[in-house]
Amino acid sequence: MFWIFIFICLYSCIPVREQQRFFAAAAVEPVGTDTQSDGDLWPAAWSDDDQLYAANGDGKGFDLNGEWDDIVVNRVSGMIADNSLSGVRLASGNQVADLFLDTAQYNRKPTGMISVKGILYLAVQHLNKKGKRTFNEVPVASIYASADKGRTWKGPDQPMFIDYVFTTIMFLDYGKDNRDNVFDHYVYAYGLDSNWRDSYNDIVPDPQRLYLARVPADKILDRSAWEFFSGTRGRYVQWSPDISDKKPVLEDLRRRYPANSGQPGLSKDFSVISQGSVVYNKPLQRYIYTSWTEFTFEFYEAPSPWGPWKLFFSYDFGPYPWTEKQYGGYAVVAPSKFISEDGQMMGLVSSTFSGGVKHYNFAYRKLWLVPYVKNLKTRADRSDSNIAANRPPDIVTPLLGGSLRRGHLSFLNDAGLEQEAGLNRLLPEKGQEYYWGYSFSRPYCMNELVYYSGTADTAVKATTDGVRVQVRKNFRWKNVKTKIKRISYQNEHSSSRNKYIITFKRISGDGIRIVGKPGKSSLLATIRELAVFNR
Repeated sequence: MFWIFIFICLYSCIPVREQQRFFAAAAVEPVGTDTQSDGDLWPAAWSDDDQLYAANGDGKGFDLNGEWDDIVVNRVSGMIADNSLSGVRLASGNQVADLFLDTAQYNRKPTGMISVKGILYLAVQHLNKKGKRTFNEVPVASIYASADKGRTWKGPDQPMFIDYVFTTIMFLDYGKDNRDNVFDHYVYAYGLDSNWRDSYNDIVPDPQRLYLARVPADKILDRSAWEFFSGTRGRYVQWSPDISDKKPVLEDLRRRYPANSGQPGLSKDFSVISQGSVVYNKPLQRYIYTSWTEFTFEFYEAPSPWGPWKLFFSYDFGPYPWTEKQYGGYAVVAPSKFISEDGQMMGLVSSTFSGGVKHYNFAYRKLWLVPYVKNLKTRADRSDSNIAANRPPDIVTPLLGGSLRRGHLSFLNDAGLEQEAGLNRLLPEKGQEYYWGYSFSRPYCMNELVYYSGTADTAVKATTDGVRVQVRKNFRWKNVKTKIKRISYQNEHSSSRNKYIITFKRISGDGIRIVGKPGKSSLLATIRELAVFNR
C-alpha cells in the first residue's frame, strides 16, 4: 500500500482507510482454562525467540512457590490450541520498575508489552490503593526496557506520563517482534486517561475514550519523541508532539447495567472502555481491541490503528453470582501468538476472583470470528433439515441477547431436546427484551422458526406475548409478519412443554432471532432448542 506523508508545521498525516462492516458474528468460550500461575492483567509480547513474555500484577506469576509481588515478568511457552502452556518467572518488583510513588499508597501494575528487535518494553502504571481511591485512579505511568529477555530492566528516572493523562498504556501488538508492521518504523500505543476501567465511585472521570500515540521504534523510552493522534484533515491522519492536542480514535459513551441488580455494594453504570489489548489480526487484516466491564466483554474492530473503530461483539456473562459453567474476567488480552492461521480463532487471557469463582491466573479461552462475505449465493433449497444445525461447510453462530445463567449456548442448535433448560437467561432490568437466534456465514431462505420452551418453574412464566421474529439483511434486523402455533411436546427427558411453530413469508437473510420479554415480572426465560427451516 502506498502511504502519503504530508508535514504541516509539527503535524504529519497518513491517509484514512474507509470502514465497512467486517464480522458477521463472533463467539467466545463461556469459561477459561487455568494454568499453574498466580496474578492478573497479563499484557504480553511475542518476541523473536518465538517465546511469549507476559507480566502480571499482584501475584507470584508462574512460580507458585515464589514470593508475592505487585509486578512479575514471566516467559510463557506453548500454545492455547493444544493446551500446552507453561511458564517461568523471570523478574519482579524493584527488579522491573522504579518506585516513582510511595508503595504504601500506590501499586505498580503492568498495562502493555511489546517486543521490537528482540528488546522487550513494558508499560507500568501506579494505582492508588488507599481508602476510597483504591484502584480507582492512575496518576502516573512509565515504560521499561529489557535487552536480555526479561531478566533485567531499565527505565527513565522519572515518570514519562503524569497528571492522569495517557497513564494506562497498551502497545499495539503487531505480531512476532513487531514484524507485522510493514508500513512504517513506528511503534503504536493506545492510552486511557484517569483510570484503567470504570472508577466505580467516580473519584476520577471514567475512561470513555481510547487515545493513540506513536514513537520511533528506537526511541520508545524517549518521551520527547512521542506523537499523539490529533484528528483527521480530509482523508489524512494528523499527529502532534503535544499531548494536549490528542483526540480519541474511539469514543463509546455506553453504560452497561444501569442498576446494580439488587446486590449491595456493587457499582452500576459501567463505562465500557477499559484496559485490555489491541492486536493486529494479520490473516484477516483487522485490528481488534478487547475491552470489558464488570459483567461483559466488549470487543471492537477497525481497518487501521486509528480506526474507524466499531463494536462487533458484546458478551454478557450476567451479574453475580457466577458459576463454573459461565464466568467472565477483566483486563482481557489477545496475544498475537495465539491467532490461528486463518485468523478466525484467537486466544484470550483474563483473570477473575469475583462472583463466587476464582480464576486468578493466566486463564485462557478461545474467541471465534466469522468474517462477513459479500455476494454469496443464497442457499434456497427446501427440506425438513434444520438450517441452524451447525454443520460444515457453513458456519452457524448462536446469538444471545442478555446473559446465560445455566446450560450452554451450544444446546440451542444441537438438534436435541435432552438438555434440560438449555438456556436460562437473567436480564439486568425487568421488562427488558431478550433474544435468541443465529447468524450465518452466508444468506439462507427461511420461512419457519420452531421454539421449544425450557423449564417452566415458579420463576419462569413463559409467554409469547409481544414475541417478534427478526431477520438480518445487510447488518440490519427487520421485523417479519408471523403466525404462531403452540403445541405441547413430551419426550423421555422432560414432562410436557410448549413448542411454538412460527411461520412467515419466505425471506432471505444471514441471521434470524426471536425477540420478546419474559412473562409477567420474571427476569428469566428458558429454551431448549431453536430450529430454522425453509419448507
